[in-house]
Amino acid sequence: MSEGYMARFIGVIAFLLLLCSCSQAPVETHLTGHTMGTTYNVKFVNSGKVDEQQLHDNIDAALVKVNELMSTYDPDSELSRFNQWNSEAPFPLSPETLTVMREAKRLGELSHGVLDVTVGPLVNLWGFGPDAKPDKRPSEQVVAQVKARTGLDKLHLLDNAAKKTESDLYVDLSTIAKGYGVDVVADLLDESGLHDYLVEIGGEMRVAGHKASGREWRIAVEKPVSMERAIQDIISIGTNAVATSGDYRNYFEEDGVRYSHLIDPRTGAPITHNLVAVTVVHPSSMTADGLATALIIMGKDEALNVALHNDLAVLMITRENGEFKEYTTPKFEPFINRE
Repeated sequence: MSEGYMARFIGVIAFLLLLCSCSQAPVETHLTGHTMGTTYNVKFVNSGKVDEQQLHDNIDAALVKVNELMSTYDPDSELSRFNQWNSEAPFPLSPETLTVMREAKRLGELSHGVLDVTVGPLVNLWGFGPDAKPDKRPSEQVVAQVKARTGLDKLHLLDNAAKKTESDLYVDLSTIAKGYGVDVVADLLDESGLHDYLVEIGGEMRVAGHKASGREWRIAVEKPVSMERAIQDIISIGTNAVATSGDYRNYFEEDGVRYSHLIDPRTGAPITHNLVAVTVVHPSSMTADGLATALIIMGKDEALNVALHNDLAVLMITRENGEFKEYTTPKFEPFINRE
């Protein structure tokens, strides 16, 4: 073999090796779509073994099913049919809906009744639900009448069904349903052999592994202001979920008073304290979603006590003297990027 031919041969082999190495390099894929009245985003590192179109179809189908089961905006959803069931007899429910109801009940007990998925009538009364009403404060008498129809103690869960002790009890799972949807998609990715991903639905998020670059997923915690998008903190949470609840975007004003969409079931009215945002990190997005809502409704002191007692990873932001102040539990501290 001539020297020139050998050089060309080695060059061809080197080129082919380069092509092989490039084809095996990690690729970060981004899928998006619509669900639960918002959007979803899924990013994952694909080694080339996963059919991305099929995965996208599977994600859409899984989220359609969640919506068909738990939407309060769809009158034909399983949850809507349960709410329309004007009887105290057991109503058969799917394992998925019962799973979410059971977690809602557990978090309700953990939060001393503050997370209450039966407060839907109060949410609707204040104009923040599917039965939106004019932006006007209801009377105390009407609030008391509607509040009497609520309460987790009126919802009983059986092996394959749920029953109400009051026939007109209304259950709204929106405080944890988006988080459940995130978990469903994340589990689907795990089952597909994908272990480096980010799943986000309407701000609720779960991540695993690393980005295609090998770096950790970095997540921005928004500054709790309504007039702009600004960053409060950057966090890296490992393989976990993160959820934030705030009172700074969904509200109405009347006579100079701002009414938050977050309803305290103890008063039947929107919260009025100075805790404006809560971020929770937890392995389950459904659980993080529910905890973030419960803790912000409680207010800073009670929320901090509950978070510490249950060893939760929590960041709380209050508005004090016109400025934002942060409070974190020890379990949350390792997630904050101090660079």
